[in-house]
Amino acid sequence: MEISSLNSFLDYYGRIRQRTERVIACIPLELYDWTYKEGKFTIADIIRHIAAIERYLYAQTALDKSAAYLGCGKELADGPEEVLRFFRAKHQESITIFQSLLDEDLQKKIDTPGGGKITLWKWLRALVEHEIHHRAQLYIYLGMLDIPTPPIFELTSEEVHEQSIPDLG
Repeated sequence: MEISSLNSFLDYYGRIRQRTERVIACIPLELYDWTYKEGKFTIADIIRHIAAIERYLYAQTALDKSAAYLGCGKELADGPEEVLRFFRAKHQESITIFQSLLDEDLQKKIDTPGGGKITLWKWLRALVEHEIHHRAQLYIYLGMLDIPTPPIFELTSEEVHEQSIPDLG
């Protein structure tokens, strides 16, 4: 997918974020600090990570500035309410930065934190892929805890299977 318009990107990314918010809404508050294994991201770490990396890596780099990502620990936000406030505030800061860009900026090459160069629209696409990756982690964590999650596109896999007509051709 090539991104040629900031407005279309912001609209698309807004829908991606809505899906992430729907999954986060399923998380019981008492499980924010749960992890499947010591030393691995907790649920709250994943939410803080999505927020911090969006703002301090992707948005920062989109401005052609050095990354300022310092991790996703409790020092950023502790407790479910604070984690959600942080998540939403960093997203709004990022959106404000993205809105300041022009369509022609999408074709500019920017420096990545690893020292490479990338076209800005590809960097923004990577941001979306990154969020989807971590949303999938949340789905897995909630599945491990037997907590129901929303389907991405109205139907579960089982519902699609039930409604499908075999293609015998």
